[in-house]
Amino acid sequence: MYIKKVDDSDRSQLVCFIKENWGSSIMVSRGKVHDISKLPGFIAYKNDKIIGLITYNIENKECEVVSLDSLEENKGLGSKLLEKVIETAKENRCHKVWLITTNDNTRAIRFYQKRDFDIKAIHIDAVNESRKIKPEIPLKGYDNISILHEIEFEIKLKD
Repeated sequence: MYIKKVDDSDRSQLVCFIKENWGSSIMVSRGKVHDISKLPGFIAYKNDKIIGLITYNIENKECEVVSLDSLEENKGLGSKLLEKVIETAKENRCHKVWLITTNDNTRAIRFYQKRDFDIKAIHIDAVNESRKIKPEIPLKGYDNISILHEIEFEIKLKD
């Protein structure tokens, strides 16, 4: 297994991976539309197959984690990918790394809290607004929980 920065040679395989895992390359967070197939990120490969991906967007000295996928859970892969983005954010002198997950994604909520991310805000009914942009967002998610709210996490970076 190895991790590398996303480059143009990865794009076609990346698009297939994203569509398999997300249904579309469009991601909506806080009303902003991202095409995750075009964002910078890091890919984890095993036997020339993608087993993990993290994408991010840096604006105004803030780094947003837009997507994180790990096909091999509980082996540290998600943590390694997240560490790569945090390193990149520090290199770019960002003052924080932040992200959005939804209320149904209890595994992600636990994952980020265990890695010292704090809940910054809960955006009530924000997913209904996101569905206006991306109607394929399902009504029910993990454990058949209604997907309604965006939970914003952040970790402040030291200078």
